[in-house]
Amino acid sequence: MSITVVLGVGLGPWLLAANDAAWRSSGFVVIPATSVREAIDHFQARDFDLVLLGRSISSESKERLSFLIHASGSQTPVVSIANIAGDVDLFADFTFPDNSNAMLAGMVELLAERERMRQTSTHLHSIAT
Repeated sequence: MSITVVLGVGLGPWLLAANDAAWRSSGFVVIPATSVREAIDHFQARDFDLVLLGRSISSESKERLSFLIHASGSQTPVVSIANIAGDVDLFADFTFPDNSNAMLAGMVELLAERERMRQTSTHLHSIAT
């Protein structure tokens, strides 16, 4: 099984601890960041398969970080955890409900779909050349 590296921004220690075993058993390693500045430092230092924005950072900070990631030219998906009202964050590529099982299933599905798209693109490119 391959390892999927997730940058978890503002997830809070309780969420990380509660989900660590499930995420690891599904092949996810979450690198935590508690602030936008720390997230930017991590993002510049290594490659991530997904960025997960938690509820403990403000919507403005989530939007700013999402913008910076997209502006860098990165294809890394940015996913936001919905607030209590379940609002969709339009600046993120996806918004997952604040439900551990749904979040994990959504991360698995999102990355599987991206891999299928990548393989199709590679296959089509090889046919064209």
